Amino acid sequence: MTVMNERLARRPRRRLISTAAVAATTVLGLVGLSACASSDAADGKSDGKLDVVASFYPMQYLAEQIGGDHVSVRNLTEPGQEPHDLEVSAQQRAQIEEADVALHLKGLQPAVDEAIDQSGTETKIDAASLTHLEKHGSEVGGHAEEHAADDGHDHDSEGSDPHIWLDPVKYAQVATGVGKALEKADPDHAADYEKNTAALVKKLDGLDARFRDGLKDTDSKVFITTHAAFGYLAERYGLTEEAISGLDPESEPSAARVKDLQKMAKADGVTTVFYETLVSDKTARTLADDAKLRTAVLDPIEGITEKSKGDDYLQVMTANLAALQKALGAK
Repeated sequence: MTVMNERLARRPRRRLISTAAVAATTVLGLVGLSACASSDAADGKSDGKLDVVASFYPMQYLAEQIGGDHVSVRNLTEPGQEPHDLEVSAQQRAQIEEADVALHLKGLQPAVDEAIDQSGTETKIDAASLTHLEKHGSEVGGHAEEHAADDGHDHDSEGSDPHIWLDPVKYAQVATGVGKALEKADPDHAADYEKNTAALVKKLDGLDARFRDGLKDTDSKVFITTHAAFGYLAERYGLTEEAISGLDPESEPSAARVKDLQKMAKADGVTTVFYETLVSDKTARTLADDAKLRTAVLDPIEGITEKSKGDDYLQVMTANLAALQKALGAK
């Protein structure tokens, strides 16, 4: 009886120990799940959002405007960083690999193009393939007629001018293509992507109308910039862009080029030499001083910083319009 009593006395204790162990295991499991959830939240995936990697600000803007609440967007180019110079780090390569969507503009950032091409990302969107690209040099524009192939696609962007976002019409074409790609990547929210795309295209159409009206009657049609970023804009609105450098913002102009610009500025009634926020203004100021011209900012919107004249693409483009109107003597 004594032995039996001792066995009976031990049984509840073993059950208590077993129950406590299960409870502890459950708590640890919940903590582990919570940690995983927190980790997933940090990656932007626990809420079911589409993980989008954008190459630089104009692509980020499209993804955020079209994706809305359904996307989590990471920009590979830090604010204030010159996108042409971006080198992709190992961490960024991992981000691209893990992303649901990679959105870039082929031809602008070779290192990004290579990283995305080599990745296993399921949805790759090349903005350059969604509109027609052209080859531009130091002098661009001078005519207002539209190109017959403007609604076509040019998949061969090698050597072409990538600055399509500075033309609201071309940017709207790209927005439409990005919207369709997101609809395909995330069909559950296709209706929202379609709605957001339509809203963005409407805003860009309005911006185009403001540029047309604001630049149709000016004293001069010629403007000087540090590098040839505004060729599409010049062609769209019947202007001529004369760039100190070519498409490469870091290239140095020859003495002959500077002398030609000085003569041209006098002949065409140019009042202003434009520089940009992410590139040194030294050459622009030197030319302006020698030719007795003013200087002002014309922002290529490759990134938004505290120096930007606006918080987003539309605001900065509106500031660009005002700067051009002043420089060209708009009526």
